Amino acid sequence: MQLIKRNLNSTHLILGILFVSMSVYTCKVKQNAVKRDAEGKIVVNTNPSSAYLSPEESLKAFHIQKGYKLELVATEPMIHEPVAIAWDGDGRMFVAEMNTYMQDAEGTGEMSPVCKIKRLEDTNGDGKMDKAVVFIDNLLLPRLILALDDRLLVGETNSNHIYSYRDTNDDGVADEKKMVFRNDEVNTNNLEHQKSGLIWNLDNKMYLTYQDVRYKYDNGMLKTEQLINGSGGQWGLANDDYGRLFYSSAGGETPALDFQQNPYFGRLDVQNQLDKGFQDVWPVIATPDVQGGLSRLRADSTLNHFTACAGQSVFRGNSLPADANGDLFIPEPVGRLIRRAKVVNTDGMITLKNAYDKEEFIATTDMNFRPVNSVTGPDGCLYIVDMYRGIIQEGNWTKKGTYLRKQIDEKKFDKNIGRGRIYRVVYDGIKPDKTPPRMLSIPTSQLVQYLSHPNGWWRDNAQKIMVVRGDKAVVPALREVALNSPVQLARIHALWTMNGLNSLDRPTLLAALKDKDAEVRKTALWICEEPIRAGDETLVNGVAFLKNDPSADVRFQLALSLRFNNSEKAQSIIADLQQGYPDNKILNESQRRYQNYIKSKTEADQKSKLMAAADQKLIKDGALIFKQLCATCHGADGKGINNGGKDMPAPPLAGAKDVNGDPEKLIKILLHGLSGPVDGKVYADIMPPLGGNTDEYIASVISYIRNDMGNKAAVVKPELVKKVRQESLSRTTPWTMKELDAAKK
Repeated sequence: MQLIKRNLNSTHLILGILFVSMSVYTCKVKQNAVKRDAEGKIVVNTNPSSAYLSPEESLKAFHIQKGYKLELVATEPMIHEPVAIAWDGDGRMFVAEMNTYMQDAEGTGEMSPVCKIKRLEDTNGDGKMDKAVVFIDNLLLPRLILALDDRLLVGETNSNHIYSYRDTNDDGVADEKKMVFRNDEVNTNNLEHQKSGLIWNLDNKMYLTYQDVRYKYDNGMLKTEQLINGSGGQWGLANDDYGRLFYSSAGGETPALDFQQNPYFGRLDVQNQLDKGFQDVWPVIATPDVQGGLSRLRADSTLNHFTACAGQSVFRGNSLPADANGDLFIPEPVGRLIRRAKVVNTDGMITLKNAYDKEEFIATTDMNFRPVNSVTGPDGCLYIVDMYRGIIQEGNWTKKGTYLRKQIDEKKFDKNIGRGRIYRVVYDGIKPDKTPPRMLSIPTSQLVQYLSHPNGWWRDNAQKIMVVRGDKAVVPALREVALNSPVQLARIHALWTMNGLNSLDRPTLLAALKDKDAEVRKTALWICEEPIRAGDETLVNGVAFLKNDPSADVRFQLALSLRFNNSEKAQSIIADLQQGYPDNKILNESQRRYQNYIKSKTEADQKSKLMAAADQKLIKDGALIFKQLCATCHGADGKGINNGGKDMPAPPLAGAKDVNGDPEKLIKILLHGLSGPVDGKVYADIMPPLGGNTDEYIASVISYIRNDMGNKAAVVKPELVKKVRQESLSRTTPWTMKELDAAKK
């Protein structure tokens, strides 16, 4: 155990500041007061003020759909620069603060380890936080938080370690720190291109963005499991009631992706998974501070499509109307809005559709509203984390001379720092659930009842705490729920909890495969994947009958669960599924891409054997970097991002002449970045410089893209990177292709 020494002074104990008068005032605020024209369309404010608004003033500026209201839960000075929240099993809220994020347009002092995680409490049950304590201090831009039991998992910027923190003497301040996952490699990516979104999913695995692994809790430590194509996404990660994951990519300007199948089976995005026009966003004010400049704005100066999408969540509570349950909510901080998406399942294919016609669920005329996260709370409401600030782009994109910097300077966006708000969404006539969670102090046996709770937060935490405790005395009760509960989701959670306790017996699993509910059958098949992958041929035969299941979701999961078993029986079932359902787009496309992946990997392995060991290592290291970083904008296959009919955020690399041509040109681009048109085409974003990384890092990325994606060019040695770096030391701005081409003439 490592003790964290702290001086409990005024910076650690913060008085509650939300007065009763504010709560009364909040209830009276009208939040639908936008102007509309004769046709009922919202009239955009084309010249909004960038001035700071008080919490009360900001509440007045919101447009929110009929019946819904926003309530303040916490605000400055109780919190500052919040980016993520999480509750422990007793309902105490942890808030991760990036206190050093872009405190001016240059990002001065950004990497100082002085950030905090605070623990907030609502002591009187009125929905407003009135007590705050600095739980952890002196952090470097914390980006991952997940409550286990009375421990909080935390990951920081630039580090791949994960620690657990615990308060052992009940003073609200963490005094125990333990490393639960160790990876000594320092992450040198831009802070916008590092992992986020650590969540405990239905399958008892912890997922996050950017990494090629998922985590499993094992006796106090986290163990990794490889994802064959890595994970997508950028800021944030969401899951629904049935364990489906939803990623998003700000760099790729994609509000939702990789939701067709679990990434453990490979990444899968398909055409038309976003409804026509889904990526068009509808702010109620001009949004001049957008990367890419005027091409990203409509004639009325509003953002024309998603760019900074982040912190999405699937609403899974019980204190909003039932038709909101299962909807995906996507914050867009540049647009100052939140999208509500309907999630539609058609024969196993998931598509997303805006819940409103050319409007958003929430939008505002307050230019400093910066929604960066959202989550369902223990009271059954939807919570929104507002970083409430002027600048929302990292320093690589705010340099002097850029379009964005001009807007920052003119609007004085750099002056609004050090604030932050947390809201909850409520609905007229529905009272939030005031039942205080007490899961950390009750016996494990009493947690079983919460697997039937109508709020997903309660179900998730009950399952997680039972698995973490490892108390197998509850297995008989769980078996009874799994076999006989009238609540579909209770049966699903009971199965996964038994599985997490390594106590799911074969008769119960086989009974679940024949459950009357398709989601339960799908769950049982998902659980079967691990023993089937390990070679359990009895179970392969035991699931074969489901190839004729009436549910497309069940049939698709059957193919996925058999994917990693190469026995003749398993592969023949998959072939039968493909032949029997040739029109099932998702099943067949998923299998086609996996087969292509296996083919490409085999070819790459054969090619690698002919290379020197040092070259093999370069390409292997570059592949990992590309999947974690570059694929966000260039696509996992190097063919660019399918952006719903919109322009690609970055040029394709597969078969590109410059990728296969002069390596020094590529080195210069990676060292110093690239702006302007490529092959006559203008892209929304600049290629950020990666020169802060080692020569080996740059060489490995270039070597990988020159030896994959159909490209066939020589590897690039670190020595060449070093040479080009020395020759271009004076370079301070991104290159243009015109400059690079001229340099070789």
